[in-house]
Amino acid sequence: MFELFHSIWRQKKLVIGCTLFAGLVGVGYALLAPREYQVSSVLRPAAINELDALNRSEVYKLPPADALAKVGTQLDSYEARLSFFKANQALFKEFQRPGQSLEQSFEAFNRDSIKLILPDPKKSDSLSSYIRLELQYPTDIDGVAILNGFVDYAVAAEREQVGADLKVIVNNRLTELKGKIDAARSNYETDKASKIAKLLEGDKLKRAQLEDELGALRLQMKMERSNRLAELAEAISIAKSMGIKSPTTPSSMADAGRSGSSQVMRTEVNNQRIPLYFMGTDALEAERTALQQRTSDDFTNSRVAEIGKELQLLEVNRQVEVLNKRGNEDIFLQDVEPLRAEVARLRSLNIDMSSLKLVTIDRRAQEPLSPIKPKKILVVALSLVAGLVLGIMVALIRHFILMRREAVPYSPLDDHRFSRRERKDDEPLS
Repeated sequence: MFELFHSIWRQKKLVIGCTLFAGLVGVGYALLAPREYQVSSVLRPAAINELDALNRSEVYKLPPADALAKVGTQLDSYEARLSFFKANQALFKEFQRPGQSLEQSFEAFNRDSIKLILPDPKKSDSLSSYIRLELQYPTDIDGVAILNGFVDYAVAAEREQVGADLKVIVNNRLTELKGKIDAARSNYETDKASKIAKLLEGDKLKRAQLEDELGALRLQMKMERSNRLAELAEAISIAKSMGIKSPTTPSSMADAGRSGSSQVMRTEVNNQRIPLYFMGTDALEAERTALQQRTSDDFTNSRVAEIGKELQLLEVNRQVEVLNKRGNEDIFLQDVEPLRAEVARLRSLNIDMSSLKLVTIDRRAQEPLSPIKPKKILVVALSLVAGLVLGIMVALIRHFILMRREAVPYSPLDDHRFSRRERKDDEPLS
């Protein structure tokens, strides 16, 4: 090791020369290499009051942490980045290369220039909730405008998406509520039709029963009249055979056959029914004539008049008439007041999406003070170290070559390969 260090020291000019040469190359690279700059923007969750109007709508729930995550998804979205790239091609002229398509130029930008940084998921502290977006760009690019513009574009796109989602949810809720109200209206109409049908059916059944009863009563009264006529004819025949023309009683007939004074007042108590023929032929024939001339027996039974009254009342069902004449039937729907109130609330819902603040931009991109690449001091230091290592390696290689040549006999032919100074520095050859 001492011989190696001694050999390197003897060749210190070579080592210093390599180091200085590499240092000059590093300085030249640090001065001439294209500069690259880096800007960043930090987003944090919005305040609770910023999303209060949206959350109080009871339609769309969006906590601040979820809003930040949605914006982060939009920032990391390939489609969102490509859309911003296409919409602002003037800012990305330096990224476009001849012979490359727009998508290929964007792919290079998306892969190498922009980076999304999220907090460590192992940290549960709410203060660590943030999203940082970094952009590296060369000198001729307006990186500040690109990064701030893309952040604003992503926030606006997510705000528009939230507005579209809210609109779809509200429309779906309104459609659902309308379906429930329509179902309640359909149920009401079905119940109404069923009620009317039952009422009409009941009236029809009652009318049929009354008409049957009326027909049975009339048949019964007709049969009673026929029976009365037959009974009168028989009584008339008996009265004629007995010579009874005027109404009389059995006791009167017995007294008429006796002689004596006729000025007698008699009171007769009898619990037996006097036969009809004692009415006499005159009264019986008069009754028979009246019965034969009768055209209707309805007046003989009060029930016929009652049935006529009931049939007249059944001609019009006032309850059915009222049901059919209802103008605004929606007021009779059951359990729809909360649904109508919800429909009115949703239709009057007016959330200004243009002023909706999804996230708080904690730090916007600012013009950088210095480039991040190349790092001049580091480049020069590394070049000096590389030159030193290279000089040492060259010195070691020369040392080993000289040692190998010392192991072989000396030949005058080797004089042209090494200078006299080199022979003085080395040990004498034998």
